[in-house]
Amino acid sequence: MAQGARPVEEPLVRRTIEIHSPATGARVAEYPVADREAVATAVARAREAQARWAALDFAARARVLRRVRDAFVDGKERIADVVSAETGKPRHDVFTNELFIVCDGIGFWSRRASRYLADEKARPHLMKSKRAYTSYHPHGVIGIIGPWNFPFSLTIGEAIPALMAGNAVVLKPSEVTPGSARVGCELAEAAGLPAGLLQTVFGYGDTGQHLIELADMICFTGSVETGRKVAARCGQLLKPTTLELGGKDPMIVLGDANLERAANACVYGGLVNAGQVCTSVERVYVEAPVYDDFVQKVVDKVKRVRQGPPEAGPVEVGSMTFPPQIEKVERHVQDAVARGARVLAGGKRRPDLPGLFFEPTVLVDVTHDMDIMRDETFGPVIPIMRVRDEEEAIRLANDSRYGLDASVWTRDSARGARIARRIQSGAVCVNDVMVNFAVTEVPMGGIKESGVGHRHGPDGIRKYCVKQAVVIDRFGMNSEINWWPITPGKVRLFRRALDLFGSGWRRKFLGAPAPRERAAPQP
Repeated sequence: MAQGARPVEEPLVRRTIEIHSPATGARVAEYPVADREAVATAVARAREAQARWAALDFAARARVLRRVRDAFVDGKERIADVVSAETGKPRHDVFTNELFIVCDGIGFWSRRASRYLADEKARPHLMKSKRAYTSYHPHGVIGIIGPWNFPFSLTIGEAIPALMAGNAVVLKPSEVTPGSARVGCELAEAAGLPAGLLQTVFGYGDTGQHLIELADMICFTGSVETGRKVAARCGQLLKPTTLELGGKDPMIVLGDANLERAANACVYGGLVNAGQVCTSVERVYVEAPVYDDFVQKVVDKVKRVRQGPPEAGPVEVGSMTFPPQIEKVERHVQDAVARGARVLAGGKRRPDLPGLFFEPTVLVDVTHDMDIMRDETFGPVIPIMRVRDEEEAIRLANDSRYGLDASVWTRDSARGARIARRIQSGAVCVNDVMVNFAVTEVPMGGIKESGVGHRHGPDGIRKYCVKQAVVIDRFGMNSEINWWPITPGKVRLFRRALDLFGSGWRRKFLGAPAPRERAAPQP
């Protein structure tokens, strides 16, 4: 069935979502909104499929997912068509930052799942007669509520470790970009993923609420405001959840940095996906001696960036995706200019293009009382601030309610690593930008208001599991010393055992004098 088409014999009785291209305004597709009954049906199908899927071993699950990866590669043009149409991002961005990430993730989790979820043996320090280990079991049905900025990789990609762990997944993509998740589900099922194991339900906030009520765990990526609501409801239900929320990621450029590399990274990190990345470079602090040179390099490079709709040919920056977001970017820039900032490049909407295009922008003379340096902008704007030294840069970098990602630039990698430890952020790059997400071996997650929990690394798949402790008696004696009946001998034994924790145990049991305490100094 074509995207958005409905069977003629079934009249539309529910609300629908109509999608228009943010780059051109053209109508893209229409999707039915899932009510509670529809979500319940999807979850019930998922439970049935999950029971059979969980019975397979890791190797069998991996074989199926590798076939899914082949289908994604073969269907790359179809995926790019849908994602570009919904988001306004260039096709090469879909191939590199969406599809490549997902395909690599399938290989990674297929290889690592059995290792990360293997039973973990423990050696009891006290109960030597026991054998103990930790095992991992799938939660059941995972509800993934995804964002609109990376609608394929942060829905389908996030589902891969959940599936490898033995779960079923129901996706609730953003109502701004619903088709990207659906095309992934369709290709996956056609490639042999069991029916019902990976599904999509469309809708607004109420559809997400239904999924929260019915799934066994929730994985949410989105705004801080919505994340608070998700966390509150999951807390009421005592339901596990992970949250990746906003970011206001700082970039610190020190006087000994490779300015050419740093400037290239700044432009890419601030403008890729039109700046609509949780780990975008959102504020830049540059030591005074190299400030002017760095700013000039960034401005020159930004002015050479090509912008346009996906079908315009080779462009680096496409449109923004969500209409309210471009309005927020305008407010941030206008607030900064009103408070004394200067615009060295861009600064306004593109009047020559029909969609949601905001010019790649560079701001200087910014201060920390401006919205552009305090709140997440999520747009193609690079604010650059002069600082005296690394201490001021670190202080300002940490002066934020967010803590998702950061970068430090210096030719001295040991110095960079030392500074990284002082940055209040879930991830830090040294002489690189936004690369944390591609290094799947290490965790990716935020602190402060940037979220709770992690994707990637061992925790990226263990979060989708119930952790179970198993303790097994080794010898099978008829009774244990702490079991009843209580006898005087047992009481004496445990009293003496408690003395082992006290400071006088050496004197009592070994006949050695207790260590003499050093006299306190006299005033």
